[in-house]
Amino acid sequence: MPWASVTIDDLRVFAAVCRAGSLSAVARELNCTQSAVSQHVRRLEREVGLALIERHPRGVVPTTAGSLLRTAVAAGLGSIDHALHRIAELARGEGGSVRITTGATSIRHFMSAAVVDFRRRFPQVSLEFQTEVSSRSCLESLNAGRVDLAWITLGAPARGVDRRPVVELPWVLAVAAGDPLAARARISPADLQDARLIGLPQNSVSRSQVEAWLGKSGIRPVFDTSVADWDTAILLAELGLGHAVVPALPQWQGPGHPGLRLLPLPDLPALTAGWAVRDWENLGPLARAFADTVATHCGRDTPRPGGPEAG
Repeated sequence: MPWASVTIDDLRVFAAVCRAGSLSAVARELNCTQSAVSQHVRRLEREVGLALIERHPRGVVPTTAGSLLRTAVAAGLGSIDHALHRIAELARGEGGSVRITTGATSIRHFMSAAVVDFRRRFPQVSLEFQTEVSSRSCLESLNAGRVDLAWITLGAPARGVDRRPVVELPWVLAVAAGDPLAARARISPADLQDARLIGLPQNSVSRSQVEAWLGKSGIRPVFDTSVADWDTAILLAELGLGHAVVPALPQWQGPGHPGLRLLPLPDLPALTAGWAVRDWENLGPLARAFADTVATHCGRDTPRPGGPEAG
């Protein structure tokens, strides 16, 4: 019978190798030998009759056949893991868990009040947060079945993912209070012609949107500092180390930051943040309740222009 000797572990290890791009990294992750990892991959290759990975000096990459199998495995294992999680949730009754992935500072900016509210309503439920560096990484975790919900900045639609916009974030330019631009009531693209910008993460939805907007106006931004999240960009701008084009985050507004100015960028279309799930119809009741709780609180605290990836 075809695939008679293939196990779920073979598929899991193969998916992990494709994700990590390294046999040794997966061996360390699984606390086994590199030879054991190779055996899982070779067993799959014997079944399909084709090479599934190519070995290079700096790691491995999937072949054409490997890429096809990786996509199928990610979808299949994700569905299995999601079903097992739902079954375990049903077995525990209300004392289940909700697994969420998002950026490093999203809990602070978008979920803090919702977490308190949800815990009050469901005291026995465990909230498991997994931090990722980008929306793409969050979606990979979602597709692999490691989480129930992904809070991301919403860019182009992704296949096999249901999205729910929750909040629109206007953009501002963060500058130090003593900066020559600090007295402006608003900022246009032309004002950034010679500005030295603090760069948001490469390949992030927020970075792409800013670059596209400036590019349409003929502005080629100079990014001389790079950061991993919005909060760090704003902090460096407050310290006078550059200008940061960032979403308006409510925690940076008010009298607590006298050395910071947040200047509206009304011509830049708002950034949308929200939930991504594999299938809203099959989302567990606890995960749905948490998603709805966050959306409710975000609706109460929507930032206004002039205030400070769902970073």
